[in-house]
Amino acid sequence: MTHILAIAGSPSHPSRTYAILEHAAKTLSQPGIDIDIISVRDIPAEDLAYGRYDSAALQKPKALIEKASGIIIATPIYKAAYTGVLKAFLDLLPQKAFVGKVILPIATGGTIAHLLSVEYALKPVLSELGARHILSTVYAVDKQIQILTDGSVQIDEEINQRLQDVLKEFALAVDYSQNQTKQLAHSN
Repeated sequence: MTHILAIAGSPSHPSRTYAILEHAAKTLSQPGIDIDIISVRDIPAEDLAYGRYDSAALQKPKALIEKASGIIIATPIYKAAYTGVLKAFLDLLPQKAFVGKVILPIATGGTIAHLLSVEYALKPVLSELGARHILSTVYAVDKQIQILTDGSVQIDEEINQRLQDVLKEFALAVDYSQNQTKQLAHSN
């Protein structure tokens, strides 16, 4: 069984960021793949703000991260950086929480001008948490993601194609990583 964890870093719900994350999870969904979605906004604000590493609310997210072979992290970009609620969550994770994980960052923002924010703000923190296999980011401008009245999402064709391409790459990388881990385990 392959375990994927999708982390929503948006402080609001519903949001375009959560919608594109959910769309990605549905795209990856197939037999043999277990996908969990967590939203950092659901962790008590006091635990995040006061840095409560031992918070009971963090036990499930930490366990899901540990179990996951691949992690998708989606965040809106505000003021040229990822969200504070996501930063507070990442700060509470163990130092090497992302070692051996394939990471796919997805970001949304009001303007294309913040495209490199993930490269300069988020990816260094992911690396600090041990991530060594971070895929190319999919960045979507808000107007490229529409939440329809029935709650479904409509994604601009260009963004959807880029998302489909990177999700294929993500699935292959996760599969390869799992096979390498199994081979190492059998050789020891």
